[in-house]
Parts: sequence; structure tokens; C-alpha cells
Amino acid sequence: MTLASPPVAHIAVIGAGIAGLACAQALTDAGLAVTLFDKARGPGGRMSSRHRPDAVVDLGAQAFTARDPAFIAALDTWRHAGCAAGWPDSAWRAGPGGWQRIHDGRERFCGAPRMSAITRYLADQVEQAGAALHPATRIRAIDGAPGALRLQSEQGDIFGPYTQVVIAVPPPQAEPLVQPWDNVLGERCRHLAQRACWAGWAIFDAPLPTPQGVDANWQQAHAEHPALRLVSRNQRKPGRDRQPESVTLLAHSDWSEAHLEDAPAQVADVLLDALATLFSGQPLPALVEHGAHRWRYSQPADGGAFRPENGFIIGAAGLALCGDSLRGGRVEDAWLSGHRLGQRLGQGLTGCD
Repeated sequence: MTLASPPVAHIAVIGAGIAGLACAQALTDAGLAVTLFDKARGPGGRMSSRHRPDAVVDLGAQAFTARDPAFIAALDTWRHAGCAAGWPDSAWRAGPGGWQRIHDGRERFCGAPRMSAITRYLADQVEQAGAALHPATRIRAIDGAPGALRLQSEQGDIFGPYTQVVIAVPPPQAEPLVQPWDNVLGERCRHLAQRACWAGWAIFDAPLPTPQGVDANWQQAHAEHPALRLVSRNQRKPGRDRQPESVTLLAHSDWSEAHLEDAPAQVADVLLDALATLFSGQPLPALVEHGAHRWRYSQPADGGAFRPENGFIIGAAGLALCGDSLRGGRVEDAWLSGHRLGQRLGQGLTGCD
């Protein structure tokens, strides 16, 4: 008599940013079936890029560091695949006192030829391993029973059943999904606050002015301005040297939250005016187009005692949380949170150490 094999665990991952994709990759590496869902048209989350007729602009994370050995190993893979490269190496602080070069001695990296190339690469890897990806699918509720959970989309579709559901979205978006099932996870979500950020962009028909004493190919400027925090020149990023002057303009969190409900066009104008103040009266080149995108949940606030030491939470009823909010605000934090959760779940569901 042949004994039937136990059913293979099937995991749903809600959120295809870098945390959700890292989790999915660790789960597929463990031989588990995975299905990913994301409300956007493609993977990326806050490592997304916007395609305009004349240029590609990164609207979320602009660069990242690598410190943990596991993340360094992943970065080496991405660099070998050609989807990540070192950047920037010409960073400045710009304000009323002029421009000063800054360097903290730590190498930084970005996606190549756009930040979302990294998450696109991860999505391709997990799909090649057998995972399914459902873009443009916002999950509004979880039902079913522990061990046989189902997901309901806003479009009315039902997916499942799933052995485990991983929620890799900002805690304010995760709370309504987990609260009906797990009060502890719901409470954690309520205390893991998020900061907002407006991200503007502007495309010009000629290069920006070069302040006296500054490299003509300067790549990034940390602005001393009440609204504007960071300027990144997208055409100075690896693989984008053929596009025109195209800058990303990230606002301060405090300013963003004070102007959270402003119209995008109004925010874009304010950030463009702020950019102009960095050049001591030198006129900006002719504008091709500009705009702004609101990140309502951009960066984790201080999570305090509600941020778990291991960077993820496995709750009751087959639910788990990961993401940068549970560890820290860096790209590396998001990846480590998802990667380590995926490893832990893989060990538990396959019985392998």
C-alpha cells in the first residue's frame, strides 16, 4: 500500500515590493507554491519608476546601501545580472551657504537602468520558479479558515485556498486584512505608523546649471529647503545617459504631511520653485514637463517596542507580516524582512532546518 503524500503548502503574498518578492523567492527556494498579488500594474512598490515620453524617472527609493552579508550576496547577484550598479559617486549638499561635496565613506547602489529593474528581476526569478503573479489586483479581505484561507479582490474575484498568507504592504493597509483574524497583528499594525512623501519630477530640454566649484556631472543634491529634501538626476544613473535632464524631487516628510491633500500640480510647482533656489539666480532650462506623485505611506516612523527584533511577525490563523516598517526604513531592511520571513516559513512548512 502506498501512502499519499501530504499536500504541498500554497502561500499567498500580498504586495510585490522588494519585501514581498524577497519572501516569495525564499519560499520558492524551499520548494513551496507561491502566488503574489499587487494593486499596481507591475511589481516594484516604493522602488517604482515612471515612464514618460522623454525619460524614465525613479519616484521612490533613489539609492541604497548594503551591510548584511545575506543582502550583499543578493546585491552581487543583481549586479552580475546587470540590474544593479554603484551610484551615486558625486553627491552634494546645497543650500543658502552654497554647495559642499558630501561622502560618508559608504558605497551606494541603484537599479539599472531604473530602480524597478531589481524588483522586475526578482519577479522574473520567482515566476520562473513556478510562482504566479497577479498585478492590478487589490485584495480587500481574507476569509475561509486557518490552513485554507481565501482572498477576495476588489473586482470580486476569489483566490485560494492558501496554507499561509503573507502581507507585505504598509501596516495601515495591512490592518483591515489582519484585524478580523488576529487582534495581536492588528494592534501591531496600528502602532507601526508611516510617514508620507511627495515625489516630484521635472524634465528639461537642457542640463541644469552647474554651480561654481561643483562637478558638471553632479548626480545628487541634499537640499537645505523647507519643502525640498533631495534632488536626483535620473540621466546620471547607470544606463540612462541618453535621456534629457530629468530630475526627481523628494519632499520632506513634515512638509509632505502638511500638504498631503494638495493637488499634484500645485505640489509639482512648489518643488520646481524650490529647485530653482539652489542655483543662486541662474535660470533653469526650459521645462518639458513636470508632475508629482503622493506616497501616503513612504517611510516607517519610529516603531519603538512594536517593531519586532527579527524584522517580521508570524501571527495566528496562518497570517504573517513583513516589510521595512517591521525592521527599518532602508531598502536592505525591506529585503531582509521578507527574506528572513520566507526562510522561517519555508523551514516550518517543509519540516527542513
